[in-house]
Amino acid sequence: MPAVSKGDGMRGLAVFISDIRNCKSKEAEIKRINKELANIRSKFKGDKALDGYSKKKYVCKLLFIFLLGHDIDFGHMEAVNLLSSNRYTEKQIGYLFISVLVNSSSELIRLINNAVKNDLGSRNPAFTGLALHCIANVGSREMAEAFAGEIPKILVAGDAMDSVKQSAALCLLRLYRTSPDLVPMGDWTSRVVHLLNDQHLGVVTAAASLITTLAQKNPEEFKTSVSLAVSRLSRIVTSASTDLQDYTYYFVPAPWLSVKLLRLLQCYPPPEDPAVRGRLTECLETILNKAQEPPKSKKVQHSNAKNAVLFEAISLIIHHDSEPNLLVRACNQLGQFLQHRETNLRYLALESMCALASSEFSHEAVKTHIETVISALKTERDVSVRQRAVDLLYAMCDRSNAQQIVAEMLSYLETADYSIREEIVLKVAILAEKYAVDYTWYVDTILNLIRIAGDYVSEEVWYRVIQIVINRDDVQGYAAKTVFEALQAPACHENLVKVGGYILGEFGNLIAGDPRSSPLTQFHLLHSKFHLCSVPTRALLLSTYIKFVNLFPEVKGTIQDVLRSDSQLKNADVELQQRAVEYLRLSTVASTDILATVLEEMPPFPERESSILAKLKKKKGPSTVTDLEEAKRERSADVNGGPEPAPSSTSAASTPSPSADLLGLGAAPPVPTGPPPSAGGLLVDVFSDSPSAVAPLAPGSEDNFARFVCKNNGVLFENQLLQIGLKSEFRQNLGRMFIFYGNKTSTQFLSFTPTLICSDDLQANLSLQTKPVDPTVDGGAQVQQAVNIECVSDFTEAPVLNIQFRYGGTFQNVSVKLPITLNKFFQPTEMASQDFFQRWKQLSNPQQEVQNIFKAKHPMDTEITKAKIIGFGSALLEEVDPNPANFVGAGIIHTKTTQIGCLLRLEPNLQAQMYRLTLRTSRETVSQRLCELLSEQF
Repeated sequence: MPAVSKGDGMRGLAVFISDIRNCKSKEAEIKRINKELANIRSKFKGDKALDGYSKKKYVCKLLFIFLLGHDIDFGHMEAVNLLSSNRYTEKQIGYLFISVLVNSSSELIRLINNAVKNDLGSRNPAFTGLALHCIANVGSREMAEAFAGEIPKILVAGDAMDSVKQSAALCLLRLYRTSPDLVPMGDWTSRVVHLLNDQHLGVVTAAASLITTLAQKNPEEFKTSVSLAVSRLSRIVTSASTDLQDYTYYFVPAPWLSVKLLRLLQCYPPPEDPAVRGRLTECLETILNKAQEPPKSKKVQHSNAKNAVLFEAISLIIHHDSEPNLLVRACNQLGQFLQHRETNLRYLALESMCALASSEFSHEAVKTHIETVISALKTERDVSVRQRAVDLLYAMCDRSNAQQIVAEMLSYLETADYSIREEIVLKVAILAEKYAVDYTWYVDTILNLIRIAGDYVSEEVWYRVIQIVINRDDVQGYAAKTVFEALQAPACHENLVKVGGYILGEFGNLIAGDPRSSPLTQFHLLHSKFHLCSVPTRALLLSTYIKFVNLFPEVKGTIQDVLRSDSQLKNADVELQQRAVEYLRLSTVASTDILATVLEEMPPFPERESSILAKLKKKKGPSTVTDLEEAKRERSADVNGGPEPAPSSTSAASTPSPSADLLGLGAAPPVPTGPPPSAGGLLVDVFSDSPSAVAPLAPGSEDNFARFVCKNNGVLFENQLLQIGLKSEFRQNLGRMFIFYGNKTSTQFLSFTPTLICSDDLQANLSLQTKPVDPTVDGGAQVQQAVNIECVSDFTEAPVLNIQFRYGGTFQNVSVKLPITLNKFFQPTEMASQDFFQRWKQLSNPQQEVQNIFKAKHPMDTEITKAKIIGFGSALLEEVDPNPANFVGAGIIHTKTTQIGCLLRLEPNLQAQMYRLTLRTSRETVSQRLCELLSEQF
């Protein structure tokens, strides 16, 4: 920045600021400000024209007054005039005033944009920098529309100074964050990646921030940044602190840039190139090694910078989840931080270990720190650290330590902060259900949970325990005995009364033989709680009483007296009154057989994903520790240790759509035959569906198919349960495609069967060979299937990928079109203008040419059109067509039996927003198919 000359000191401004500071009262300050405002207004309106210095001084005073909290309603035009000054200090004050006081709806925006445009094109880098700062500070949509196309040119210009590149990168980042739809992707995207190799680390730091944000939305366009980021990171990590003196912070070389590069690498999977991958692994090992070295400074800034790089490196290791050695080392390093005296480090260590617990490679290593985490739960003063400790215990829990962790959580629950009690209750309920091998322990745990924190036990929790007791014959008697004993306490939480009322109403007969729990004793025990409960609980107890009439005829008279009492028949609540009247009449009129039929035991509930887990996800929101549970690899096929029930002979009436909700509520209930199964885990399905016919194509399948015509990699299909990704490569008439199936839930997919379906005609022309995949896909896991492809002859159809599997008791059936199209076997061919038109004339038969005139579906952008033609597979021939606006391409379709030369010509009409596409090949069917495929892209 240019030095401020002596005459720019603005003595008048200094005097005014001094006067304000010397004011003894608020009234005196306002009086002085009003006097100054009147003086400035008279100067601006006076006949005498003000010079640049005076304008700058008065505008600066207005800015100071505004910053003191007073409204400014004039001086904007004078500030805009300062933008046209050739003096840096005057221009700087003008831009500063505009950045602070002018909003995006101001009428002056057009004038400001003109001045900004002039400075962007200035040869003075200081002026260009001021303009870029102004655009970034205002960041309005109008400015984005005006300059989003100009700033990338400044960024990648070869003659731009480092400071200008730095400002341009940050300015473009600001515009992309505020108006991403206005920042065009083009040639500059491939060039901006190479800024990571820039000699100036300031430029690299700014570029890294920009590329990271862009790569999150457009990963394919910036995937070349991975190798460059690894290379730059390697140079930083292996350098001594003296090598990067200007960018070394307390003996840590370029910590901010290191963090940004590590964050950029988290946008991508592990590098495929062995050399790049090895270099990255070496970098991460070096960072972990440096964390073990004694500190080079005792100042907190040194440890903060060093740990910032370390934690970001650990985040990358967790993201890649592919190097067992690094994952275990990261876990050990975090374990050392769990007992660090610095609270922030303990918090971050717990948070990172939650993510490590979801990896199959490091889960066991995380479990070794269980005692330390339990100690943190009991002794930490900061509630946020205790909450992270709860999250980590939840994440590290498995069948081997479930009882210990649940016991510790219950113990902590008695003294836990009110803000996290509900979350702990949900987690205890989920763990007790998920890892219950002995269901008496599960019942004890949930009743203990209600006793300790009944106010925080949601309906989902006590609903779930009732579902499980009803579905398991072996625990019903124990549950009835346990709730009976729990209800004898002088003070019972209402949720315990609900559970007790429901279970005794269904299974009270199992304990009625004991004189201590006779039918009359059960009734009196429940009725003693009746008057203390809310209306919904009273309604439930009335239902229990009528169930007792069926189970225990000896208490029928006592219950009828209660139902006949005025407090019930004349109750102010219509629900209670109606139940009392109907139940009394039912008990009086109905015969024993009818009563037994109406009031028989509840049938088993159809199993589905736990509703408690769904509630926890909803409470925590996306991208939290609950999502780590979804990503967690189950260490065994059946977490509950029980055998899977045999499939029922009756299948469900309908097959739900691929977008069925996670709880399975949208599915038609299965019709059971015979007695309900008594064995099986809690989280596996009780009924199974027999495979059905191939489902129709999933919604949006055609649109996704069209997007893959000009690209080979990406996500082909995604719903709440399943994600299908593709990665493919083609050479001549051969190709290989990798299909990735990702389980987005925490529940296993069973009988997972992907099938490729081809018509008879397609089978004759396209050879597909697939490798089988594992029939079980764990929650949060991904499996890969390789497909070898050979084009025997030209074809028009596309194969269909059908996936069938069972999830949470529901049969899922998904079909999508697999994007294997004729253009994938294109080999681009370069041709001179003379050769092209000579060949064009040779293919002049009507059968060899197909032409299509169609309306543009997307904005007619030249660079995007070029990219799509190249992505389609043909060579883009420059300077061949006499009309430079037209696009010309050439290539050869390779099949096993023949080679087919192809020429194409695309003529855009910008005024009419129309295209004319002409294709000429030696085979009519090929011309027709290529024309159909390419027309859909524009």
